[in-house]
Amino acid sequence: MRFLVYDRLLGFGDDYWIEDDHGSKVFLVDGKALRLRDTWELKDTQGRVLVDIHQKMLALRDTMVLQRSGEPLATIRRKRLSLLRNHYRVSLADGSELDVSGKILDREFAVEYDGELLAVISRRWLTVRDTYGVDVVREDADPALLIAVAVCVIHLAEKERED
Repeated sequence: MRFLVYDRLLGFGDDYWIEDDHGSKVFLVDGKALRLRDTWELKDTQGRVLVDIHQKMLALRDTMVLQRSGEPLATIRRKRLSLLRNHYRVSLADGSELDVSGKILDREFAVEYDGELLAVISRRWLTVRDTYGVDVVREDADPALLIAVAVCVIHLAEKERED
């Protein structure tokens, strides 16, 4: 499953569609403006909220929180004590972890679970400017979660670069 995400997705207060590789709209990212923290909702085509994404307000390091139906889903932060600056840890609510590493700002990175590849995020496949692909390689993976993880990791890396 491949999805196309437009870089302007990281704007706040605007809505952006994520398309599949056939050009059909699959997910809507609803950016929430005028909030104290960075906030988005990832919705399906019927408008149902699949993942609520927001920045954790009181944290020692920048942290993004994902929720599904009001319940915690995952917490994302840069990995501590990593020699790689572009290395993030996704702590899932069930206690498991996803590992995100690669060239985040270049949109060339991977999401793994226990050493097994779940998704590849890349611009290489695309000719459309300011667009990157999220290629979900496992059939049993949650595409909404992986897209939300990609959006959060890029947001955190860009925020860190600005600081």
